[in-house]
Amino acid sequence: MSRIENWEVLVKEIKQVEPMEVFDYDVILIGSPNHMGGPTRGIKKLIDKFGTLGLAEKKGAVFDAYVKKNVGKGVRKMEKRINKKVLGLKLVTPGLSVKVGGVRGPITVGELPKSIEFGKKSLNR
Repeated sequence: MSRIENWEVLVKEIKQVEPMEVFDYDVILIGSPNHMGGPTRGIKKLIDKFGTLGLAEKKGAVFDAYVKKNVGKGVRKMEKRINKKVLGLKLVTPGLSVKVGGVRGPITVGELPKSIEFGKKSLNR
């Protein structure tokens, strides 16, 4: 766990996420590498699980990471899936697509400040 200003931030691998835990958090950020123009199968399944929970009044945002192309495609597909399947979850800021240097990263030059700003916008809505 880490802190951003006055917020506690908890980062989890998809295998660690228990869907009912989302009720314990103020804001839910969902991120995925961009696989062939969209989020991973695991992220799609997680979004579908969230859709069964009734997340009225919850806030969220999405982000993806891309290597060469497909900038924003994963974000758009996650936002569309959430708007269709997770009724009540309010997306509080447009999604962020972050360029990485390869399959395992790192984030490329200039992307970290955008990522920090995205986090702050997501938390302060």
